[in-house]
Amino acid sequence: MSNAKDTPKSQSSRKSHDAHESHGDGEQAADDRRPTPMEVLRQARAQFMELTGLVSEAVSSFEQTKDGWSLEVEVLELARVPDTMSLMAGYRVELDPDGQLTGYRRVRRYERGRADRRDGR
Repeated sequence: MSNAKDTPKSQSSRKSHDAHESHGDGEQAADDRRPTPMEVLRQARAQFMELTGLVSEAVSSFEQTKDGWSLEVEVLELARVPDTMSLMAGYRVELDPDGQLTGYRRVRRYERGRADRRDGR
C-alpha cells in the first residue's frame, strides 16, 4: 500500500509550500511594519537605561514627531533620606521612526518633593 503524501514529489511540494508560508508575504509585512506606540515606549526606556544606567520611574510626555518620536522620562539621579529630598531629573529622549534612540539630554533637575510652579518656572 502506498501513501501519496510520502512520495518524493509530494514531499518536495510540501517543503516548498511550508517555505512559502514561513517566508511569504505575511511574515515580510510583519517585519516591515512600524512599531506601535507601546513598543516604542518599551524600547526607549530599555535603550535609555542601557546607555545611562538610570532607571526611568515615569514617562511624563510622549509624542510622535515628523522625525520619529520624542518623550520625557523622569529618573532618580540621587537618592537621599528622607525620600522627598532625593534628586530627580527629566530627560528628553529622541527616537527615529523605528523606535531606535537617536539622542537624549537632561532638561530639568529637581527634588522629588517639589512641585513645578504654575507659571512654568
